Formats: sequence, structure tokens, C-alpha cells
Amino acid sequence: MRSALVLFAAAAILWSAASAQPLPSYSAAPTAPPTEPATSLTLNQALTLALDANYTLSSARYAADSSQGVVLQAGVRPNPILDIEVEDTSRKASRTTTTKLSLPIELGGKRDARIASAELTRDIAGQQLLQARADVRSQTVAAFFDVLIAQEQVALSTKTVEIAGDAYRIADRRVEAGKVPPLEADRAQVELANAELEKSQAASSLELARRTLSALWGNPSPQFTQAQGEVAVLPARPGLDDLAAALERSPYIQAARLEQDRSRAQIDVERSKRYPDLTVSAGVIRNNELDRNQMMVGVSIPLPFFDRNQGNVYEASMLAYKSRDDYRALKIRLQTQLQQSASQFDMAKSTSARLASDILPKAETAFERAKKGFEAGKFGFTEVLDAQRTLFQARVRHLSALSDAYQALAQIDRILGSD
Repeated sequence: MRSALVLFAAAAILWSAASAQPLPSYSAAPTAPPTEPATSLTLNQALTLALDANYTLSSARYAADSSQGVVLQAGVRPNPILDIEVEDTSRKASRTTTTKLSLPIELGGKRDARIASAELTRDIAGQQLLQARADVRSQTVAAFFDVLIAQEQVALSTKTVEIAGDAYRIADRRVEAGKVPPLEADRAQVELANAELEKSQAASSLELARRTLSALWGNPSPQFTQAQGEVAVLPARPGLDDLAAALERSPYIQAARLEQDRSRAQIDVERSKRYPDLTVSAGVIRNNELDRNQMMVGVSIPLPFFDRNQGNVYEASMLAYKSRDDYRALKIRLQTQLQQSASQFDMAKSTSARLASDILPKAETAFERAKKGFEAGKFGFTEVLDAQRTLFQARVRHLSALSDAYQALAQIDRILGSD
């Protein structure tokens, strides 16, 4: 009986030691809602709001934190097993009670292999968090400049309405003076109506852009009144060599490299499983019929005649080759996207500069001359209308080029994971 008590005491000691170890727990700490300004909004403020309150990024943070549990679980050892068997339960005089404590012992480096693989899983999750942060930052930058461009389009459409209104009033005066037929005034009125319609569409596009931006920090109803920034001044782009060097530090590339390492570590995990685990046991047999206790010890080990985990080793090996090729394909794809985005930015910046320095001034001069000539009776309204449309198209192209440039920059930042 004393031997059985010793086994129970040993099991109790192991249980109390395990229970004393702190267990990780989840506690949802309340987060204060972000404060969105009710006036103008800068790019830095938009980035702060998005990086603090974006739900996709918050989800990625929890996913990265959860990977620490993978490391924790990989390091735990197998639990001991307490067995109690009673024979001849109906007759106490001849009853035999066996109490046994077994302890599995892992062989083949299983625990170290698991920990190495789990640590790489944790590192990959960290890089995936950086990817999510880069995505949110890129989306915020792109959405912010979409708002700036939309604001410029509203201002442009408002100015176009003013120009069309001036042309209509001039045409109406000339019709009243009998210098031109009423058709000229009708055409001018149609152009004014079209300009007002485009202004309404620009205002709707601006509201949609504002909602898209504020949704990035979880607010479907934006509070800010306008985005504040200089849209016409484009930053300089780093050289292609600098971009290629920065790509090597990108979280996408880093995660793919770590995935290769993890796939190789998983091969070690599966190979370690080829070695069977040893189970040692000790116990006591209480024989009431003989009125004595008998000590017992034992060792058990599976014989790997058939199952040597060969299938899982083969699968892990093939997956390692897959992760290698996935890394190569990802690197080529990102290099191509980076070069395309750089070329798109250069083209958009060149187009914007040409429009701002050459085409727009000439279009404005041509329109002013056509308007003055129409007032003096030298030109017909057709010339004024053509000049007005040319000026409007040039301004729209300028804004479109600026938008393309900022979208290309946002794409470059997303690929590189830049802050």
C-alpha cells in the first residue's frame, strides 16, 4: 500500500508543478476609438488613424500574436500516465490491484525539431503582419490622394461651370444685339448644362472617395471636411538599383525565404518521427490473497517494421521544393510589378509636367483669345466652344496623370513594405 501511495504522491507533485505554470489567456482590452478631425485632414493624420484602427491590420496583429502559442505548445513534453487496474472486484480476499505510473520519452530530437519549425512559423507571422501594415499604408496613401484628386476635379468642374456661364451670357447678349442667331445661345446653354452635370458627378465622386478613405479606420461616415495636401508636387522616385535593394528587404520576400526554411525544418520534424518513442513505467501490484505488494517496472517501445513515417517525409520533401519555387516565382513577380510601377510613375510624372508647363498655359491662352474674339465679333461661338473643350480636356488629363503617379507610388510602397 505504501508503494501505491508513493505513486499517487509522485503524480500529485507532477500535477501541482504543472498547475503552477502560468497559462496564456485572452483578454480583450478595450481600445479607444480614433479621433478623426472635424476639419481638414493631412496624410500623416490619415495614416495614424488607419494604422491604429484598421480592422484588417488588427486581425493580422492577433494572428501574429497567436503564433507565439505555436512555439509554446511545441516545447511541451508528453504527459505522464497513471494506470489503476483492479482484478477480481467481487472478492476482496483474492483481489489484485495494480497501480502504475508511465512516462513517455521522446527520442530522435522530436522536441527540438518541433520548436525550430514553430519558431519559423512565428517569424513568418511577423513578416505577414508587416505585409498587412504595408497594404493598409498603401491603401491609405492611395485613397488619400484619390480624395485630393477628387477635390481638384470638383474645383475644376466648378470653374468650368463658371466659364460655361460666362460664355452663355456673352452669347445671350450677342443674340439680343442681333449679331448672332439664337442657335449660338442655345449651344452655349447646352454646354452650361453639361458642365453643371459634370460638376454634380465630380461631387458624387468626391463623397465616394472620402467614404473609401474613412472606411480604412472603420468609419463609414467621414468627419473631416477636406484633405489637405499639395497634389501638383510629385516626389522623386528612387533609382532602380535602390528599389531592387529595397525589394530584398521587403516583408513579402522575407516571408517567402522563411517559408523555405520552415519547409526544410518540417522535413526534420517528419524524419524525427521515424524514431519510436520510449515509455518507461513503474508501479506496484497489491495482492490481497498473498497479502503482499510486488514492485514492477517496464519499458515499451513500438517496433518500426512497417510505419516509419516515410509518406510524411516524402510529402514534406516535395513541399520544400514547392516553397523554393514559390519563392522564385514571387521574386520575379514582385520585380516585374516594381519595374512596371516605376515606369508608370515616370510616364505619369512626365505627362503631368508637360501638361502643366506647356499644354495647359497654351490652352488657357487660346480660350481667352477665343472668348475675347467672340465678344468683339471676330470669331464664332464654335471657336469658343472648341477652345473651352480643349482647355477642359487638358485639365482633366493633368489630374488623371497626377492620379496615375500617386497610384504607382502607392503600389511601390506596398511592394517594398515602406513606412
